[in-house]
Amino acid sequence: MSLMTKFMGAAAAMALSAGAALAEPALIFDLGGKFDKSFNEAAFAGATRWAEETGGTFRDIELQSEAQREQALRRFAEAGANPIVMTGFAFADALSQVAPDYPDTKFAVVDVNWLDLPNVRGIGFAEHEGSYLVGMLAAQASKSGTVSFIGGMDIPLIRKFACGFAQGAVAANADVKVIANMTGTTPAAWNDPVKGSELTKAQISQGSDVVFAAAGGTGVGVLQTAADEGILSIGVDSNQNHLHSGKVLTSMLKRVDNAVFDAMSQGTELETGNFTMTLANGGVGYAMDEHNKDLVSADMQSAVDAAAAKIADGSLAVHDYSSDDTCPALSF
Repeated sequence: MSLMTKFMGAAAAMALSAGAALAEPALIFDLGGKFDKSFNEAAFAGATRWAEETGGTFRDIELQSEAQREQALRRFAEAGANPIVMTGFAFADALSQVAPDYPDTKFAVVDVNWLDLPNVRGIGFAEHEGSYLVGMLAAQASKSGTVSFIGGMDIPLIRKFACGFAQGAVAANADVKVIANMTGTTPAAWNDPVKGSELTKAQISQGSDVVFAAAGGTGVGVLQTAADEGILSIGVDSNQNHLHSGKVLTSMLKRVDNAVFDAMSQGTELETGNFTMTLANGGVGYAMDEHNKDLVSADMQSAVDAAAAKIADGSLAVHDYSSDDTCPALSF
């Protein structure tokens, strides 16, 4: 039998279904929802792939407010979910409070790889490496000599995307101009496609003809406006090339799906500790498919693949903004 547990968050009611003593995995999405076509949806794809390949089932929940983070973690832990996987750096504080209270439950968190807790697997990504590659493509594709970046919430993680993008653009064209804007300073910045559209139009007025969005659901507005206004866009996290076929130059792949799939596959034997998914181990990359094959020439792809090989073997270092809060190729 199933038990329906309901509880109130700060903004809205939330409900989750809990199986009695079954050690099913659970997935908690960050604000923006599972179908944001980007970060959360990549996590959902990974969980879905795990379920399809194993015949297993998982529980999930979409949060409506910050207050629900700790509530959701405790409810799933009490219900016996194991492991509990969550997406987003904003889970760090709640997880720090909850994990010690449930020592027999394994937790995995995407975008947090600095916690030192014995039952937590922290998964970080080398977003700056993947962003470098799409920055190279942007500069090579640009006809105006100006490319741009739109981030979601202004946090070091998103500046890490922007900085990598700028470094790659400058590497491909030393004279390129890079514009960068953030959508906001609160979690609402992840789900504001109207603001994303406005920022895109402002950047176009400044000469940008290729825009890279790392903004969750806000990025949907960026890609739509870019397509409407006749410039190229670059997707993020999931492969978003298909959203506007022939108008999305590429997508910076952040394999959140693999991180979630691996965590669920390990189950209650989940290896804990902090891990980083890099270009070398397939954690980040860029997307090529039938939707963008006519936008990326063989020479462009060859140049990017050569850089990727150097990053992977360590002969080319991309500066990580989060290491010292500075960027050699971009001023915030």
